[in-house]
Amino acid sequence: MPELFAGRPRGPLSEAVGRIAAMNVTPVTPPRPIDVAAVFPRLAPLARTATRLHPRPGAPTRHDSSIGGPLLWPAEEPWPYCREPHVVDGVNPALSPADLRLERRIFAASHGRDLTPEERETLERIRPPRTYPARPAVQAYDGPMAMLPVAQLYVRDVPDLSPPEGKDLLQVLWCPFDHPIMPRTLLFWRSAAAVTGILDAPPEPSAVQFGGYLPEPCVLEPERITEYPDHLELSEELREQLRQWSVPQAAGEDMDPDTYYDCVLSNAPGWKVGGWPAWNSTDPSPQSCSECGTGMELLMTVATFEEGDDAGNSWSPHPHPGAGPYPGHRGYNATGVQIGSGYRQHLFVCPAEPEHPHIESMTYPSAVWSRGATASPSEKARGRPATRSSATRKPVTWKPARLRTGLPGWFRTSRTRPR
Repeated sequence: MPELFAGRPRGPLSEAVGRIAAMNVTPVTPPRPIDVAAVFPRLAPLARTATRLHPRPGAPTRHDSSIGGPLLWPAEEPWPYCREPHVVDGVNPALSPADLRLERRIFAASHGRDLTPEERETLERIRPPRTYPARPAVQAYDGPMAMLPVAQLYVRDVPDLSPPEGKDLLQVLWCPFDHPIMPRTLLFWRSAAAVTGILDAPPEPSAVQFGGYLPEPCVLEPERITEYPDHLELSEELREQLRQWSVPQAAGEDMDPDTYYDCVLSNAPGWKVGGWPAWNSTDPSPQSCSECGTGMELLMTVATFEEGDDAGNSWSPHPHPGAGPYPGHRGYNATGVQIGSGYRQHLFVCPAEPEHPHIESMTYPSAVWSRGATASPSEKARGRPATRSSATRKPVTWKPARLRTGLPGWFRTSRTRPR
């Protein structure tokens, strides 16, 4: 058994972060205040590398790794559309991508001054003032919805990508509507060298359900780090040892000892590839590949914020890159993406064959939602995403999740997407 009170940092975590922040260096994750694997050697074989993407506002090209940037998309390949129902609640207006971008430009230009009459008029056109009492009117959009680019990742930039043989580029797109509580994603693995003719002007959806589903173009500054599992993925014995050991560690940072390990030493917040998922308030949900039964592994995390939940913001890269898609935006969120009420969307893939159907999940305080899809042989042969025609749709299966809070939760485990 490790020495439960060993490994204490000499000074508060906030002081260590402050010293690193003063250095004039490329943004990097501060080192963990404690080498937890040295204190608990049983964690060492569970270490995984992850690549933090560190998105920064910029103007990426099709030949760059990016969030929300243009894709290296073959001109001869049809752009993907979502053909499932698209419904809004009538309270949150679904806006066009053009209006959302215009709204963001106005907020950025008017930071630190009053709005001009023209700007105010434009903002009121985009989001008309509400009248009360509110009378929500559910609205459905007819026809397919063009998918939006979310991420483009070249293997040369992201060492924790494990592509299929002969592929060196991952492209992630999503439908900017909830299905049912998060955007539905598509993954495309391809060889960049095989793309000759490029689609210059891909279609855009007519509406976006929430502004947080339209990513701002960001360049990336990838950084490789080491992560350890969420405490709920550890044995009960190791959990208890960590809990006891965390009491004095957490006291020095004015933190809850029950969350100290997860917040400070386990896995990084923010956009990343690989590593370990954070389960927030729910128990872990192991999933198997629907085609070969292999245990799924975390491919990518889509996050609302880059900062963590610890008091010292120990995961924040330093020097701190600034805040938001426009000055004054709450928190550090260069991408403008918001998942749920500020949570994470995890994408899991089959490590044996990454082009097998993937699974999406969102962790938030009261439940975990998860869903998967199946791919037809013809789609796999063409390198198409995991979809199938509605005529072959399988029934949706739900199963309960065990929650830390004891509240009911569900996993969506079997669903196909229409072609």
